[in-house]
Amino acid sequence: MPDETTNGQNGQSSYTASSITVLEGLEAVRRRPGMYIGNTDVMGLHHCVTEVVDNSVDEALAGYADRIEIIIHKDSSVTVSDNGRGIPVDIHPQVGRPALEVVMTKLHAGGKFGGGGYKVASGLHGVGVSAVNAVSEWMEVTVHQNGKKYRQRYERGVPVTDVIEIGPSDGSGTTTTFMRDLDIFTRTAEYKFHTLAERFRQMAFLTQGLTIHFCDERGDGQETTFYFEGGIKSFVRYLNLTRTPLTAPFYTRKTVDSTEVEVSLQYTGGYTETVLPFANNIHTTEGGTHLTGFRTALTRTINDWARKQSLLKDSDGNFSGEDVREGLTAVISVKLTDPQFESQTKIKLGNAEVRTIVETVMNEGFSQWLEENPKEARTIIDKSLTSARAREAARQARDLVFRKSALEVSPLPGKLADCQEREPERAELYIVEGDSAGGTAKQGRDRKFQAVLPLRGKILNVEKARLDKMLGNNEVRALVTAIGTGIGDDFNLDNLRYGRVIIMCDADVDGSHIRTLLLTMFFRYMQPLIERGHLYIAQPPLYLVKDGKAQRWAYSDAEKDRLVAELRKGGKDPEIQRYKGLGEMNAEQLWETTMNPENRTVLQVNIEDAITADRTFEILMGSEVPPRTRFINTHAKDVRNLDV
Repeated sequence: MPDETTNGQNGQSSYTASSITVLEGLEAVRRRPGMYIGNTDVMGLHHCVTEVVDNSVDEALAGYADRIEIIIHKDSSVTVSDNGRGIPVDIHPQVGRPALEVVMTKLHAGGKFGGGGYKVASGLHGVGVSAVNAVSEWMEVTVHQNGKKYRQRYERGVPVTDVIEIGPSDGSGTTTTFMRDLDIFTRTAEYKFHTLAERFRQMAFLTQGLTIHFCDERGDGQETTFYFEGGIKSFVRYLNLTRTPLTAPFYTRKTVDSTEVEVSLQYTGGYTETVLPFANNIHTTEGGTHLTGFRTALTRTINDWARKQSLLKDSDGNFSGEDVREGLTAVISVKLTDPQFESQTKIKLGNAEVRTIVETVMNEGFSQWLEENPKEARTIIDKSLTSARAREAARQARDLVFRKSALEVSPLPGKLADCQEREPERAELYIVEGDSAGGTAKQGRDRKFQAVLPLRGKILNVEKARLDKMLGNNEVRALVTAIGTGIGDDFNLDNLRYGRVIIMCDADVDGSHIRTLLLTMFFRYMQPLIERGHLYIAQPPLYLVKDGKAQRWAYSDAEKDRLVAELRKGGKDPEIQRYKGLGEMNAEQLWETTMNPENRTVLQVNIEDAITADRTFEILMGSEVPPRTRFINTHAKDVRNLDV
């Protein structure tokens, strides 16, 4: 940041060349780590691991590696090894230093910027392993190349040794070991085995023939290996393990003008759409040209086949994209030499030519599949017809909920206690379980900026219902109307009425169920609300610990035990009151503990891995019972306290 200096004559600040700060090397990353790795909490930790693994995957995509080993050591350092070519160690002609050192210490340095090292790379637009080096307390890289083994060590991004030869080698590849820097990362942040394992599983699905072995030496020593000969076809089958398939999987693969396109899809009996687009193995969560090409081809091909078979008459309208995607699970993977992403975070692909290529490949392959599989094709048409009828019913329901005249806006639900603030970024909506707690919250809130919407009972489980049935539910209608954004394909974040939407439920089993139902609805039909950081969960206290006039609130069992130890005097235990329901508190207590921004704790809901979240909601809230039973049996040991 520029430094301001005082001008002696008029007291105003001067801005000269000496005011400009130049950050050398990787210091910019250490100063603003969030710009490079997302954040300095768990998500940032995981990003560091995947950045290093991405380099190894690129070697596999180039055809030089077929095995990657990842180890989280007992001290929480991480090692990533591959059997690829190994990072070059010879002197870089432009910099005059070993290429290994250049790659590890210079941002935007690597073999993926037109130098012929890679035709396809997932790390092309990322800051890469050098950023990981910058936020590591130390890092060591060992390279096996040309029958020799080389090593260099870095501390906080700075080389502390030269690239030195340390012995002979009978193979090739790169091994990187790094330790997170606790001056950068939150000290309580720890690597999560299952979250990383799901990411590695995804990498293995997308890189056919690649073996990924992942070992966690901490705790119980968890370990897993991923290898999928079927590639993305196996990926689709995996995504549908908890669903009822209606068709066999479709798969096509073709290379056009050096761009490789792979598509696999399968229809299920569910109502939600799960379509995952990837570009060079990167999950482009906001889609892009490859997703647009796929959707256009899918809709056109199904309509053409239905008319050819006289299943749609001339008087009938065409199926919409929404009609043909109900219950669809699909993976679209494109690999191209020069991907153009619309931002540093690589969430949307922008290459215009890719749309036409994907559309052509999908249209040719899917048309042929429908012709060769008429029974499967008829199943898809029947489902699309049912979806079209439901879509019309949903449109009528939406019109009922959101009908507006030229002179009035859609009325807000009568039980909403709105706030006075009209700027969304300064307003918040509390979604409260039950009329009793809702009444207490209305009395305890700050009506200047806090709105309260009480919900009666449990809302509909949207995992088992179409949109038309959802909008027929009074509680869902009230919630959607209050938030203002619309729902599903009509969702528009620009119409959000509250910058914070806060779920506030009782601390018991029913409260947890209601919270899960709400989260399912937000994830399935209002996902941008989560992605842009607008959804929160309130954390009401579990206990009130009293000793005479002294009283303290505890938000966990551990905190309660600590307070009891602190307040215990003369061998007498303090009084402990357990709060299971928000309605058990008076308005002043609810404000003090749960609604006052100066005192409260709220958890921001985020999606680190949308694929894992999708699968989890399907297991917990879907129609299939056996997967839910397996999930409960697997995770029951993790439950410490359960109030029934």
